[in-house]
Parts: sequence; C-alpha cells; structure tokens
Amino acid sequence: MMRASQPPAASAPPVAPAAAEAPPLVRFRAVQKTYNGVDLVVRGLDLDIRRGEFLTLLGPSGSGKTTTLMMLAGFETPTAGDIVLDGRPITRTPPHKRHFGMVFQNYALFPHMTVGQNVAYPLGVRGVPKAQQAERVARALGMVRLSGMAERLPSQLSGGQQQRVALARALVFEPQLVLMDEPLGALDKQLREHMQIELKDLHRQLGVTFVYVTHDQGEALTMSDRVAVFNDGAIQQIDAVDRMYEAPANRFVAGFIGDSTVLAGTVRASRIDGSERCGIVLTDGRVLAGVNVNDAPVGSAVDACIRPERIVLHAAAPGGRGNVLQAAVSGVIYFGDHLRLLCAVGDGQAPATVKLPLSSSAPVPQSGDTVWLEFPPEFTRVYR
Repeated sequence: MMRASQPPAASAPPVAPAAAEAPPLVRFRAVQKTYNGVDLVVRGLDLDIRRGEFLTLLGPSGSGKTTTLMMLAGFETPTAGDIVLDGRPITRTPPHKRHFGMVFQNYALFPHMTVGQNVAYPLGVRGVPKAQQAERVARALGMVRLSGMAERLPSQLSGGQQQRVALARALVFEPQLVLMDEPLGALDKQLREHMQIELKDLHRQLGVTFVYVTHDQGEALTMSDRVAVFNDGAIQQIDAVDRMYEAPANRFVAGFIGDSTVLAGTVRASRIDGSERCGIVLTDGRVLAGVNVNDAPVGSAVDACIRPERIVLHAAAPGGRGNVLQAAVSGVIYFGDHLRLLCAVGDGQAPATVKLPLSSSAPVPQSGDTVWLEFPPEFTRVYR
C-alpha cells in the first residue's frame, strides 16, 4: 500500500487565550471604500486586530487587502465607517501621527543617505535627541543583523539587506504597529523564504503587532498567527493558520489556500444520521460522504474538496470505510521533496491530485496504471 504524507503542523501557534480575550488594538467598524462613488473596493469591513499578533491580509489582486492596509496607515480615508486604535478613533488622523512603522515592497530608502541615516530618519522627524538616535539606530540594526553596516549606502547592499534596513527603520521608533505591504515580493524565492523565517523570529522576540499584506498563500501560512482572506472587497474567513488550511469556510477559501482535489456532484442526503456529514452523488453515479460546510440542501450542485495529502493511494481496492474512488494515473510530476500524481477519476471531473513522499518504499505508479484513492469523510469538505 502506498501512502501520501500527512500535512506538516502549522508553523505558527495560535494566539494565546489571554491575548485573544484582551481588547483588540485596532478595530475596523463597517468600513467602506470607493474611489468612483459606485464600486466598493472594501465593503462593510469589520475587523479586530489583536495586540501582539502577526496578522496577514491575503487575497488576489483587487480583493481589497492593500486598500485596507492603506486605510489603517492613513494613506487612504474610508468612505464610510470608523477605524479605532486603542479605543480612540483615528479615521481622520494623518499618517505621521499614528505612530506606525511601514515597510514597502520597493524598500523606499533614500539613496543619498547611509544605512544609519536612513534608519535614523524617523527619529529625527520625531525630534529624538542626536545622542539617543545613535544608540537606537545601533539597536535596530542589531535586531535585523546589520550591525557594522551603518556607514554603507543602500546601493552597496543586496536586496535582502536593503529590506532589512527598511524593517529597521520601521522598528527604530518603537511603533505600536508595523505595517508591511508585499515587503518580500521583489526578492528571489530562496531569499524570500529565508526572510519569512527571520520576520517571524523577529516578531516573536519583539511582541509588536505586525499587519502584513501578501497574495502568496505559502508566505501567509508560514509566518502568521491569523490570516484574513479577502475577495471582492470583503473578508471571506479570518482564522488561525491551521484552521484556515484544514477547515476553509467556503469554496473560494478552499481553492485559494493550498491545493485541493475538487469533485463535482449533487447532494443526495443533507445530513447523515444527524451529523454534519452529507452524502453526495458524483456525475458518474458514485457516492461519497463529506462535511456539509454550507448546509447545502438535497439536490444542490456542490463541490467536494480534499487536500492532496489526505488521499491515500492503493494498488488494489481497499476494505476501509472511507471514501474510495477507482482512478487511472494520468501523470507523475517530480516536485523535489515529493511526487505528485495526477489521477483521472471520471468524465467531467478535474484530475485528482495525490502527494507521495520520496521516502515511500512502495513502487511509484506509472501513467495508465489503475489505482484506488481513499480519503476520510471528515476531511472531505462539501461546498455549494
């Protein structure tokens, strides 16, 4: 029997209960934003940002995530609704009075200034005495592992080092919030993944509230305590990273976060034995069971979504009580740390995807082989 690997544990723990119960640092209440008076870029946004958390705003281009960050920073003004910081309305407060650190994708460093001068700039604007500036700049550069580079110009640094300078500048005046807009987008893949780990470690050390915008799902899951998934100007789900991955609230989130095998069918029983599970019949007549996430009634057209690592591959028909589909291998793709099998499961269905670890001792199926796919009903999520 060939088994796919189980999903890795979430890289970031959920926010501690005490933090979750404390009053939020920031509150958005019924916030809307339109640029033309007709089309809403952000629609009726209610969002609480907890003290000390790493919150990522995730979504495709045009979903409203960056506009939400810009309203929080003060660079955009809500058309309606209020933003409250520590119990005080800041909807009309200008950016320089919000005491937030900001990190942009393009770094926004002054090319004619040294690293030390760039980092000291926010301190000078705030009237911090020169004697204190040097000490705080040295401490901020130490946080981002750039000690000894204060006299260099930005042009003498790598992209990753320039991003660290931008981060040090955002931290040097000890802000309540650090806001980051796609800060790693200009870096290559290896450096970006390294910086993700560094950012998360720095967040743990400082305990400052981070609000981070990205369209990269892996980046969001790697670093965040919670993720807010945006689409069409609204939050589709906000949750801890493990819950977001394992229990998507709707079809959009299931498709946007991670990979899923999607099987089209129709509900034949909305509740099985009074449980949250439903029975569905696929287009070819085969029957599956899954969690009825959106309470789809009998007769509804639905999609059943299963994560590839939840599917167990068998060379012969298994005798278990889970969902089982006979399939034909249509492709084998090498991904470095695992193999990904594409399996044809029936007319009108997209190929099912199965992940196989390279450590598996079982022979790898070849294109054209008949296999059986087994997956638990509790990890089969049904959406209408």
